[in-house]
Amino acid sequence: MNVGEPTSLGQDGFSDKQSILTNSQTAVDNRWHATIRYSLRQFEAFVTVAELLSFSASADRLGMTAQAVSQLIAEFETQLGFRLFDRTTRRVMLSSAGRDFLASAESVLRHVNFADSAAHDVRNRATGVVRIGAPLVLACTAVIHDYTLERPKVVVRIHDVAVEGLVDAVARGDVELAVGPDRTTGPAVQGDPMFDSPWVLWCAASHPLARRRAVRWDQLRDHPLVAAGHDHESSVSLMRLNAPAGARITPMHVVDNFSTAMGIAARGIAATLAPAYVGALARPFGLVMKRVIEPEVIRKVCLYRSRTRELSPAAEGFAAHLADWLPRWGRRMNSTRSLSAPAWRDE
Repeated sequence: MNVGEPTSLGQDGFSDKQSILTNSQTAVDNRWHATIRYSLRQFEAFVTVAELLSFSASADRLGMTAQAVSQLIAEFETQLGFRLFDRTTRRVMLSSAGRDFLASAESVLRHVNFADSAAHDVRNRATGVVRIGAPLVLACTAVIHDYTLERPKVVVRIHDVAVEGLVDAVARGDVELAVGPDRTTGPAVQGDPMFDSPWVLWCAASHPLARRRAVRWDQLRDHPLVAAGHDHESSVSLMRLNAPAGARITPMHVVDNFSTAMGIAARGIAATLAPAYVGALARPFGLVMKRVIEPEVIRKVCLYRSRTRELSPAAEGFAAHLADWLPRWGRRMNSTRSLSAPAWRDE
């Protein structure tokens, strides 16, 4: 070959290269098959015989015949490439190689048992991570506490999601479940009603309206109000932006968080309107709850989940628990003297 001429392999060169590649692939295949050809039954038989040093006793424990156990061990030894036991007519003893291999075999069975236990927990909704979205006032920490006492391997992570973002959070997969007021869901998200919660007035005990058993909507125009977010603009007809100017109830303040609105109300600066389910947050502020009537406005609280993605077993279990717990919790939030009192008119 002259200098400067392109080098090339002849037919024999290509054949040699192809042979090397074929042999390498065969070696890889052989190593792969070597890792998967053993059976768990072989490991179980080996570890059991190593413990009992008897094929007949091992057969009784494993629910097999002594001949079947002996065959498993013989096949295992052939696949491993060394003897596991030294056998005589009178006794069975671990070979030197068998003693060296025993710890690894026991480790395999421990890991398999651990994986089987983990699969059992997943299958029975006893382990996993659940992501749930809820507004701060519906964080439902009580139900999470109760559920994780029953299933301590389940981790429930709360994502604080505004009412307006609940459905989108489920649709995007940011959370698996969400709890909140009824919203338009679209085809990707399913909303199941859990309980009804009326819009009520929260005010300080010293507020003029605190003396009334119930409050009419038209009476609210004479008192300053603070609202949390803009949910009222879509769910309360008399507070919508398109309501008649003379009839519309307009808050003097709109804040981002319920806790801020409750703090303002606690100081007597203004009263606030919110569904009755915020009671868990309102009562520590010393606020009292009053029915708002004519008309009484009801919000439905729903449990949201995806229609397009299957829930994990842990999330499915927590969803079932929520579906049982939320209606009872809603009834407790609504069952106050001011709400159970009959509606009446102030003359």
